[in-house]
Amino acid sequence: MEVKSLVITGYGINCEEEVAAAYRLAGAIPEIVHLNDIFSGKVDIHSFHIINFPGGFSFGDDIASGKVLANKIKFQKLPDNSTLLDQLKKVLAEKKYILGICNGFQVLTRLGLLPNISGKFEQEVSLAHNIQGKFIDEWVTLKVPNAATPFIADMDTVELPIRHGEGRLIVLDEKIKHAVIDEKLNCLIYANNPNGSMLDCAGLTDRTGQVFGLMPHPEAFLSVYNHPDWGRRKKQGTINENGDGLKIFKNIVEAIPKNPL
Repeated sequence: MEVKSLVITGYGINCEEEVAAAYRLAGAIPEIVHLNDIFSGKVDIHSFHIINFPGGFSFGDDIASGKVLANKIKFQKLPDNSTLLDQLKKVLAEKKYILGICNGFQVLTRLGLLPNISGKFEQEVSLAHNIQGKFIDEWVTLKVPNAATPFIADMDTVELPIRHGEGRLIVLDEKIKHAVIDEKLNCLIYANNPNGSMLDCAGLTDRTGQVFGLMPHPEAFLSVYNHPDWGRRKKQGTINENGDGLKIFKNIVEAIPKNPL
């Protein structure tokens, strides 16, 4: 079965080509689509297995990262008078998947898709300014404490780059915090917390494992040659030809049920 992956772009999203390349390398068929083509009804998101919100600076992060885009998804009407959020809920009911990376992760939290403890798609966490008060651009080591989502199945640690000014997870209240811990939704954590994120959180999933959001950029480490230390590591034999990030995309492509759309 051909796995079809929708890669959303527009309004300042700027990592769509890298995400599409990741899916091609993982064996899927990606299609980059501007959000306007979804809002107009030209493209039906239900014809895809995976919906992707890549990184970037949607609407210039002028209010808060992902806030304006999330509001458009919540409130702008499609031709059938539903909203894109309504359609994303249907995507999940169809047992399909949603991935948000960096700015895309911020959008998913503001939409209430992550962690969605209440099941009501209400915002329960946010990604605020880094505790240092500045943009961070560096490589980080991440731990995978559990495989609560197929995106990170069979992974223990992963090394990826981060590029964000607002990546510090904050949680609405203690009830939400304990639910995230108890249900193991904090599925990707920083080995050395670079931004002050609560729970050392670098990525969250929902209870179903169908929605996954992370601040680091897996699409930026698809090949050994993306790593700044690739030369020395390759000589030492401590790194293979594939970058750590590619595994995340291969995981989800392999996890798609063998059922036609």
